[in-house]
Amino acid sequence: MAATALAEAPADAPAEDAEDTGIQAFLVTFIIRRFDPEVDEEPRWVDYDVELYSTDRVLDALHKIKWEVDGSLTFRRSCAHGICGSDAMRINGRNRLACKTLIKDLDISKPIYVEAIKGLPLEKDLVVDMEPFFASYREIKPFLIANSSPESGKERVQTIANREIFDDTTKCILCAACTSSCPVFWTDGQYFGPAAIVNAHRFIFDSRDDAGDVRLDILNDKEGVWRCRTTFNCTEACPRGIEVTKAIAEVKQAAMGARR
Repeated sequence: MAATALAEAPADAPAEDAEDTGIQAFLVTFIIRRFDPEVDEEPRWVDYDVELYSTDRVLDALHKIKWEVDGSLTFRRSCAHGICGSDAMRINGRNRLACKTLIKDLDISKPIYVEAIKGLPLEKDLVVDMEPFFASYREIKPFLIANSSPESGKERVQTIANREIFDDTTKCILCAACTSSCPVFWTDGQYFGPAAIVNAHRFIFDSRDDAGDVRLDILNDKEGVWRCRTTFNCTEACPRGIEVTKAIAEVKQAAMGARR
């Protein structure tokens, strides 16, 4: 619809800028934790002053810095709409998606601090090595395992009530915001972490899956679901609003039932 309207606009129509709309620009200070392994022995904090609007997002600010100020700034991003999960980072001490964090929701009277998520090896600037995170994810077998085939030409049938049991945990976008907000994960490199448990929950409680016991056995390890200390950091950090701590508690209950 927007593309059509733009195509139909007169060629000599004046462009609408921020002043025309009455939107006020602000000078915002960003303090970003930079690290270049080829140059730096330790990470360092670097200040940037950026002109932004209240409707801009932190990702817009990072783009402006990279494109107009310092092209060496390194970060991940893809869809920019809170779906891909690639731009998870710590903003003012909290794990968030840069593309979902609006400038108007931050206190711009003070500097905005941005750094990489914790608990994963730092590669450069705001980029971490996600392999340990995905290794845990792969270990819980995040795919449907069924011992039988559906009737020819038909799908596997599931009731609305059965779907609702695990619907919340289907929303995970693997951004690692929950896992890297967990103090147990920071201090224990073997812990599966909330995201892996959430994705195990998604299949453990799926009525179409036949490998729930296999996943519960995997998570019943000393570095599995029992390492959770129920701090709720993961639930607070999830950009998709998943009740992560609740899902972990439900997996604990299922594991206890499986041991009987």
